[in-house]
Amino acid sequence: MGSDPLSAAHTPGLTVSNEGPALGFGPAVLILDHEPGMRSFLQRGLAHHFALVEVAADAAEAQELLRRCHFDLLIADIRLPDRSGLAWVQELRDQGSNIDVIFTSADADLDTAIDALRAGACDFILKPFRIEQLFAAVERTAERRKRSRENYLLPRETQHRPGLDGVIGNCERMKDVCALIHRVAPMRSTVLIHGESGTGKELAARAIHDHSGRPGSFVAINCGAMSPDLLESELFGHVKGAFTGAHQAREGLFSFARGGSLFLDEIGEMPLAMQAKLLRVLDGKTIRPVGGNQEIRVDVRIIAATNKDLAAEVGAGRFREDLYFRLDVVSVRLPPLRERRDDIPALTRFFLDRLCAELGVTQPKLDAWDLDRLCSCDWPGNVRELRNVIERCLLLGRRLGQCVATGGTPAEGRADTEPDLSLEAVERGHILTVLGGAEGNKSEAARRLGISRKTLERKVQAWGRSGG
Repeated sequence: MGSDPLSAAHTPGLTVSNEGPALGFGPAVLILDHEPGMRSFLQRGLAHHFALVEVAADAAEAQELLRRCHFDLLIADIRLPDRSGLAWVQELRDQGSNIDVIFTSADADLDTAIDALRAGACDFILKPFRIEQLFAAVERTAERRKRSRENYLLPRETQHRPGLDGVIGNCERMKDVCALIHRVAPMRSTVLIHGESGTGKELAARAIHDHSGRPGSFVAINCGAMSPDLLESELFGHVKGAFTGAHQAREGLFSFARGGSLFLDEIGEMPLAMQAKLLRVLDGKTIRPVGGNQEIRVDVRIIAATNKDLAAEVGAGRFREDLYFRLDVVSVRLPPLRERRDDIPALTRFFLDRLCAELGVTQPKLDAWDLDRLCSCDWPGNVRELRNVIERCLLLGRRLGQCVATGGTPAEGRADTEPDLSLEAVERGHILTVLGGAEGNKSEAARRLGISRKTLERKVQAWGRSGG
């Protein structure tokens, strides 16, 4: 940033260097100061770092700008011509606004600084100050916001995301899913993910976010896990005093996901009253905290998921038709595990590696008999059930094949220690082992086995039809 001697000379308390650092903050800042020279200079200086820089001379003007636009940061003088900046910001907090605030003041008063921090300020700068001090304060505020989001999201976001696009699978259907994820991820359109429980709908949603290029966080919520009133507060936040126990304003998940993606799992369980409010948000791109009267603009991509037939739910009157069409812009359908048996060996090896490391146990030998038993199961709980069975076997010190009964469902407490040594079972186990070693690549597995890909596909398809 180049210096402006004329502006600097007429701007009390501000010293300018040639360049300022890149500031890790959102795109919009509001400057509130009663001195015209300070407003003008800060506007031009911060224009190099923010896409939108607006200025206001008093609280009333700033309030009108906040009503019309979303701002990521407010830089405000404590002494304003129409009222106290501290009292005004406190009012914003009580109304549900969680805008980050940096206060400036010409009064060298420790009590004033303490009052500013109590009012919810992220930082306090005493005039006169150098422009580098302001940049440092903005960066500290950005880091504080980042840590706040990370602390909220940490249990979700530190989970390891395996494989391409967060999804393990090399069968043709999963390749189609991954290709669709790559195609729709950079777009802003809403996505509706269909699939049975345990098929990996959240992993697919994370993959869409990871490849979207959106700078914000990925936030997930299960819509069927809480009451309608609690769900509204969780999504939109609430103002102080909105209901019994609301002793302070609280930011909702839409705010945490600003600039990122909000994953609404089990959207089919959302109550009808909340469906109407969600539709309003999708149409207007604004939210209103519970008990508040101020609309807050949000930039959030919605990814929803369901294990229900939403078209049937619409017909039964349990889901709004307008919301269904608004969500179902792009559909991603995840196949159940019984329709992608080729992926079971690769999934098994992934879960073994991960769970053995987590549990601190020695990785057991995985042979053809184990893989044959695992691949013969229908897995009604899909990938989640496969993982749980593997974890149970590791904890009990049993072979993986012992946890699967002959009929193709997980065994409950059965030993089943005697392996099937028939020629057909041995052949099937060996082929599945080689296929798993080739990460599900049928051409490579066929090459290793010395057979044609067509022969391999015919055998795998025959096992699928027979439940094996």
